[in-house]
Amino acid sequence: MRDYYEVLGVSKNASDDEIKKAYRSLAKKYHPDMNPGDKEAEEKFKEVNQAYAVLSDAEKKARYDQFGPEAAEGNYGGGYGGGGGFGGGFGFDFGDIFGDIFGGGGGFGGGSSRRNGPQRGDDVAQRVTISFEEAAFGCKKDVRYTKVEKCSECNGSGCADGSSPKTCSKCNGSGQVRVQQRTPLGVFQTTRTCDACGGTGKTIENPCKKCRGTGMSSVSKTIEVSIPAGINDGQSLNIRGMGHAGKNGGPAGDLYITVSVRKHPIFVREDFDIYCEIPITFPEAALGAEIKVPTLEGDTTYEIPEGTQTGTTFTLRGKGIPYVNGRGRGDLIFKVVVEVPKNMTDAQKDALRKFADACGKSNYAKKEKFKKSFFGRDKN
Repeated sequence: MRDYYEVLGVSKNASDDEIKKAYRSLAKKYHPDMNPGDKEAEEKFKEVNQAYAVLSDAEKKARYDQFGPEAAEGNYGGGYGGGGGFGGGFGFDFGDIFGDIFGGGGGFGGGSSRRNGPQRGDDVAQRVTISFEEAAFGCKKDVRYTKVEKCSECNGSGCADGSSPKTCSKCNGSGQVRVQQRTPLGVFQTTRTCDACGGTGKTIENPCKKCRGTGMSSVSKTIEVSIPAGINDGQSLNIRGMGHAGKNGGPAGDLYITVSVRKHPIFVREDFDIYCEIPITFPEAALGAEIKVPTLEGDTTYEIPEGTQTGTTFTLRGKGIPYVNGRGRGDLIFKVVVEVPKNMTDAQKDALRKFADACGKSNYAKKEKFKKSFFGRDKN
C-alpha cells in the first residue's frame, strides 16, 4: 500500500489546508465523470479518497503516523473494503468538497449556498453621449434607465394582499435538503438546493398579481447626473445604490454610466492636451502675421514669426482640457500648414516668377543644402 502522503503529493508536515488543496486537485483530475470508462483513473480516485479520509481526520492521521494504515483504517466504519466500494462509508460529508470542485451543481451534487440570506442586487449599465465641450467643462445630464425594485403592490413579499409566505415544509425553511446518492464508488450524502422552494426556504401559496410572486418589478427611472470637467470618451461614472434592488434585505447594486464624447470638427484630444491644424497663406508664413486661433472658449490671436515653415507647431499653455477633479489644464497645440495658391491668373504667375527670381538662392538654405548633398555628390 502506498504512503498516503505520497498519494496526495504532500509532505508529512503539510497543513490541513495544503492537504485539502492537494486532495481537491487530484479528486477532480481522477473523478470518474472526468474519465468515463478509465479503470486506472477510477482506482486512483479511490486511492486519493482513501488517503484523504485518513489525513483529513486529526485522530486517524495521528494513528496513521504512529502505527500505519491498518491502525488508522480500523476505526472508521469498516474502512475501504474490497469489492470496489467504500464499505461502511467515510464518516464525513463530501458535499462541500465536491461542491467546490464541480461548482455546486454537478458530480456529487455539491454544496449549495442558501438563497434566503441577503443578496446584493445586480449592477446596471447605461451610456450617455455628450459634446466635446461638455466633456471639457463638465455638464449635467438626465439619464433614463430601467431597474428592478421591490414590487410596490406587495412591498417585495411576493404575496397577494392579506397573505404571507409560508415556511417550506420540505426543507423546514433551510433552503437545502440532504440526499444520498449511490454511485459505483459507494453511497455519498450531499446537500442540495430544495426543489420545492428554490432555496428560499419559503413558499408562496397566493402570489401577488403584479409581480407574480417574485417580489420584484421593473421600473423606469430618470436621474440627473453631474459629469465632471475633463472626462474622456469611454470613461465611466459609478453611482452607488442606484442599480437593481437587493433581495432579502441585501443592498442595491450600482449604476455605471459610460460616457461617449462626440468628435470635434477641429480639435483632437490626447490626454488633457488638444491639437488642431491652422491653414495660413504663403505671405503670412514668409512675412509673419497675427492669425486667429480657435480655442474651447472662443477665438484668440497669435503672432507667428516671419519665415514660419509649414508644419511648425505652437503651444498655448493652459488652453486644453481641465484636469479631472484637480487644478490646472492641459495645453492647446496648433500646427500651421502653408496653403499653396491654386487657379492663379497669368498676372499672378508672372508676379510669382519675378518674386522667385528676386529671392535667388540665399533665401532657400534647406533646398540648396539638399542639392549639394544629393545632386552634387560624386557620381561614382
